[in-house]
Amino acid sequence: MPLYELLCVAGHFPQYVYIKELVTTCATHVMDAGGVVRSINSWGTRTLPARKLSHKRWHTVGDYWTMHFDTNPRTLHELNRKLRQDPRVIRWTMTKLGEKIEDIAQPNEKTIQYIKTETLRRDFDRANERLP
Repeated sequence: MPLYELLCVAGHFPQYVYIKELVTTCATHVMDAGGVVRSINSWGTRTLPARKLSHKRWHTVGDYWTMHFDTNPRTLHELNRKLRQDPRVIRWTMTKLGEKIEDIAQPNEKTIQYIKTETLRRDFDRANERLP
């Protein structure tokens, strides 16, 4: 299944119950269809770059969040339809990140840097000379 990223801007409400419910609905929809939700991240509340009319309401502030998930194209289409009809959603976009995990994963990087033994020994000897 392809890996997708959903970036959603929801209308700001004083209670975060509405945002939590929206995120839960989206994640549950993907998982019920056999998909996998990899991560959900909140970007917080931000001012929109311009006023946006959505579902007959003007918005100037929105709650941004992202979700990475694997699913089939049919489920993606249904999720798009749900987001289009939901009055809490101001704007959203979905990006296909890759078809296989090999397309997305970066090659292994060295996590340990090897230091020349002479340099290490010299620094160790200098540190010991300073001790009383």
